[in-house]
Amino acid sequence: MSASGKLDVALLYDDSLDTTDGVAQYVKTIGTWLSQNGHRVTYLVGESNLNSWSGGKVYSLSKNLKVRWSGNRLSMALLPRLKTIKRLFKEQNFDVVHVQFPYSPFMAQLVISAIGPQTALVGTVHVYPAHRLASAGSKLLKTIYGKSLHRLDDLLSVSSAAQAYAQSAFKKQSKILPNTIDLASYKKATSKLGNKTKHIVFLGRLVRRKGPLQLLKAFALLSQDDSRVHLTIAGDGPLRSKLEKFVKAHGLENKVSFLGFINEADKPRLLAEAQVACFPSLYGESFGIVLIEAMAAGSGVVLGGYNQGYRSVLGARSELLINPKDTKNFAKRLQLLLEDEDLAKQLHEWQSQEIAKYDVSTVGPRLLDIYRQAIAKRTKKRHN
Repeated sequence: MSASGKLDVALLYDDSLDTTDGVAQYVKTIGTWLSQNGHRVTYLVGESNLNSWSGGKVYSLSKNLKVRWSGNRLSMALLPRLKTIKRLFKEQNFDVVHVQFPYSPFMAQLVISAIGPQTALVGTVHVYPAHRLASAGSKLLKTIYGKSLHRLDDLLSVSSAAQAYAQSAFKKQSKILPNTIDLASYKKATSKLGNKTKHIVFLGRLVRRKGPLQLLKAFALLSQDDSRVHLTIAGDGPLRSKLEKFVKAHGLENKVSFLGFINEADKPRLLAEAQVACFPSLYGESFGIVLIEAMAAGSGVVLGGYNQGYRSVLGARSELLINPKDTKNFAKRLQLLLEDEDLAKQLHEWQSQEIAKYDVSTVGPRLLDIYRQAIAKRTKKRHN
């Protein structure tokens, strides 16, 4: 730690920083905030094209293989650059290394083994298993991790769902520190639709787990009674062809728009256009960063699937959670949120207040306190 109290932080993440996935966004958002507040940030990541991010150097420490785990796309580190890792820790004296869970035994675990005794190690758990096989795999990871788990000075989880997973899979207690966004960047979003209503927006991967087909089924039922509703589906994935066939088969071509992949810069405006931003994920969610993105962008009402992670964000208001497989009640909830202006206003006001606790200006200082406590704990261990 420098005389000014500024920290030298390494953010450790097995996957690529080139993606827009939730954990990559977390690492970038935290790193940017730390840099803006005068701390030195280094990114120790898997195979990435970036050489730097927000003033911090990016070290690509492995060759990665694309895999699927727990319903998510992952890029698994398989071929670590051992010489680079060893040289890096000879040259750098980090105050704290912050590793993202679960991590690969083929890269991040090797990095953890290279950390000097003076460096604090903090972890953040980002996942919740989608099925029994993923849960069993997580328990196997505990055995593989071995001593690297004991090296942790503190462990965080992004939600109660992730916290339960950390306890079950790794037998580790953790503190909840939620996922985060830069609220200021979303506040700039403006809607092109003005007072246009009856607009539902879905944003996400077009995969079974995210529930786009369940949304289309509910929308088809809703549109029978209301010709003014419109659904925008943003994102791409293997289900797109099936979804387009459903739209055609049900005569919804004029009521449903497929936008394909959306750039990060365009997301806030799209979400701001939604009277209802709907994310009917079925399972496997540890948090739901897209929910807070929609809340931050000013979506009228944010509606989510009744799963563990989404409940951690929206659970205080039961009106904002639905069972995506119950098509009839799903359609009724959409209709209620589109037509009951008083309820929609009340829910929107709740979301507008709730989003403040996820802003990086709120989460960042809390994380910084945790870093300092972990450093103090590490120093005490060394002196004892």
